[in-house]
Amino acid sequence: MLDTPGFTPITPTADISAERHGSRAKCLQRLVRMDLSVPQTVAIPFNTVRAIAGGKMPDLNHLIGLFEGQPLLLSVRSSSQTPDWGGPGAVLNIGMNDKAHAWLSNTLGDCVADEIYLRFIRSFSIEVMRLDEEPFDEATTPAAARAVYEEEMDAPFPQDIAAQLSVVLQSMARAWDGTSARLLRQAKGAPADAGLGLVVQRMAQGMGPGQSGAGVVQFISPTTGEPQVTGRYMGQAMGRDALRNRENAIYLTRDDRGPSLEELLPEVYAELLEVGARCRIRLREEMQVEFTIDQGRLAVLDAVRCPRDARASVATAAALARDGIIPRSEALLRIAPETLSRLLHRQIDPSARATVLARGIAASPGAAAGKLVFDSATAQASLSRDEPCILVRRETTPDDVRGMHAADGVLTERGGTTSHAAVIARGLGLPCVTGATGLTVDEKKRCITLANGTRLREGDEVTIDGSTGEVLAGRVPTSEPALDGAFGDLMKWSDDVRDIGIRANADTVADATLSRTFGVDGIGLCRTEHMFFDGSRLTVMREMIFAETPPDRAAALERLLPMQRDDFTELFKLMSGLPVCIRLLDPPLHEFLPSQTEGIRALAEALDRPLSEVKARIESMQEYNPMLGMRGVRLGIAVPEIYEMQARAIFEATVAARADGAEVCPEIMIPLVTARREVELVKRRIDAIAGAVRAETDSTFEYRLGVMVETPRAALRAGEIAETAAFLSFGTNDLTQMTYGLSRDDAGRFMSAYVNEGVYPEDPFGTLDVDGVGELLLLGASRGRKARPDVTLALCGEHGGSPEAIAFCRLAGFDYVSCSPFRVPVAKLAAAQATLLGQPRTK
Repeated sequence: MLDTPGFTPITPTADISAERHGSRAKCLQRLVRMDLSVPQTVAIPFNTVRAIAGGKMPDLNHLIGLFEGQPLLLSVRSSSQTPDWGGPGAVLNIGMNDKAHAWLSNTLGDCVADEIYLRFIRSFSIEVMRLDEEPFDEATTPAAARAVYEEEMDAPFPQDIAAQLSVVLQSMARAWDGTSARLLRQAKGAPADAGLGLVVQRMAQGMGPGQSGAGVVQFISPTTGEPQVTGRYMGQAMGRDALRNRENAIYLTRDDRGPSLEELLPEVYAELLEVGARCRIRLREEMQVEFTIDQGRLAVLDAVRCPRDARASVATAAALARDGIIPRSEALLRIAPETLSRLLHRQIDPSARATVLARGIAASPGAAAGKLVFDSATAQASLSRDEPCILVRRETTPDDVRGMHAADGVLTERGGTTSHAAVIARGLGLPCVTGATGLTVDEKKRCITLANGTRLREGDEVTIDGSTGEVLAGRVPTSEPALDGAFGDLMKWSDDVRDIGIRANADTVADATLSRTFGVDGIGLCRTEHMFFDGSRLTVMREMIFAETPPDRAAALERLLPMQRDDFTELFKLMSGLPVCIRLLDPPLHEFLPSQTEGIRALAEALDRPLSEVKARIESMQEYNPMLGMRGVRLGIAVPEIYEMQARAIFEATVAARADGAEVCPEIMIPLVTARREVELVKRRIDAIAGAVRAETDSTFEYRLGVMVETPRAALRAGEIAETAAFLSFGTNDLTQMTYGLSRDDAGRFMSAYVNEGVYPEDPFGTLDVDGVGELLLLGASRGRKARPDVTLALCGEHGGSPEAIAFCRLAGFDYVSCSPFRVPVAKLAAAQATLLGQPRTK
């Protein structure tokens, strides 16, 4: 059939494409090709819709003339290129006028004709002409509704079908170009110039006598993705009435709660099942089908990808691949990596009603409810009573890690996506909201003051949603995570495809156990400072910090040595055969000291020293800018005994683990490096410790020494640094902070304004800045590999779990990325997708 100007009838052989006519038009053509009973349909392409929005209308008389039958009633639906981009709502029964009303009165009866006419006048007036709804509320007859229309418009209600259709098409075309619609679809990934198609379809009435009605059906559970017929059907209805008016609708399958379509019309029900099965195979997707029944005859009006939760999305893609309907590679590409985050954590029940108290930054996904607590001791006490709690702090410090372990969630007044609270919470799989706007934390009075002046005190219950950044009143119902066979299939298929390694940031045996469950390629970052925050260890650590002579310091370190050795031994045995990269102590020592009076007094008692002396010593250790002070490698050079103790613990653990049959080749990472000489100084001492342990234990072992590239200078001088380093692991948390000159803990206060004003396209702490920070990564990688071709390149910052960063690192030739354990599944899927979609890797 030849195309008519500006539109195309949908036939099996018509030239219809999703790129020009939209996904709905293409789907309807596929339904037609399947010989399903689809009403006559005409597709209007993107360019014609743009012309309509500009006031240029196609030949509507020609279009209308393509349809057969009397009375001629039409519907118009939107057809965007991708269904997720949305579009204006459908308009039904175009062409309904006095003549059609009379015809329907004679065939279907006055009541049915009145209802159809009344509904059309209301929808045309309110949804198309944008008149106020209120004046039509009391209009219960077509005549009354027409009178309201004519009074509001000062013009008669249009009787000509072409005039009605013209107004509908123009309204929908212009709605697509509206600011709100454009911003909504751009948020879903649509380009700014995305086009809209429209489909004009002959109405298949479900308002006739006998067994007539309309319904919607889908063939999987929207929650689990398991096979399940769900939906509703309603007699003497049209469109999606059955979903809007569930009280008067009936079930589709037999149900003890009431009548069903299966009992009422078993043959039609069986036909629907056949439609679903054929759609699954031919459309390669689980579809939601909109249908009507006209005196026992089934018509399929539309089919769209059925809505589903994260778990159902994964289950459906995996099932389609297992059944051979789509290849595994397509199943991997169908799932957004972030979808997996929602599988790993509790989520707010979608049906729950909740009151939002405050909003902050979604720092660590998942939902948690509990009583407010304001310090670690109270959190630990709550845990001992098996009472869920939410730890609230102005901002967290390393001293709060014990409380975070005990809490069910974390809420902070300050901070961003890479602040201390966010990083630790993600590592623990703990829901976290940081930088809560309009929320003031008073830790002394143990209360929160909200923006409206309301106060919440310790013991009050709240729910936090780390996936949205919302703080909700009271205990809101949540749904449990579900990792089933489909999740495992997706992970295995990802491993089979990806060509970049995925390691985990794991500081404890529990972290490593979880990481191993997810099938990581090793540990890319073990932050040893987190091993010191256990109560007994923290006291010894503080004794070491307060030691005034080398012998006293050595005595304290001698007590810490077996603790670290035991930790590393367990880690090595658990990760046998896989690399474990251990970062030497990084934070400044004052972070291990208390800041509150109560904690300082307890420390004075433990050290048996005067309170004034302990206070003075703590004050003397404070730095104006601790992030740029004596930390990392500077600490290792100024106080070498600390790194020597850690190196000995690593090597002795290596010997012990190997004695138990584990395969171990430890990697030791020096943090905050800026110069080659720093590496040489630390390497000389570590090599000496390795030699001593080999001699003492009469054993041989190898180890690899590398650096964490987290300063711009280290990236620029990566060539000379790589000459003495086996690996360069880019820590993009600090590298971003230092490149931008931004505090990652304070940037949350103004970052939204910066993003809204277009200063930065995204928060650089949440999404890797490939233009600025990325250029440093490329320079460092290139110069490091040029100086040492076999150098290992890695990224171990929080960006390691970001799909964009993974794709960037893969193309840059990095060997692996490392991320928190709960981000590993996201990273593995993102790596597989980058491999499937990306260019060949740089070697």
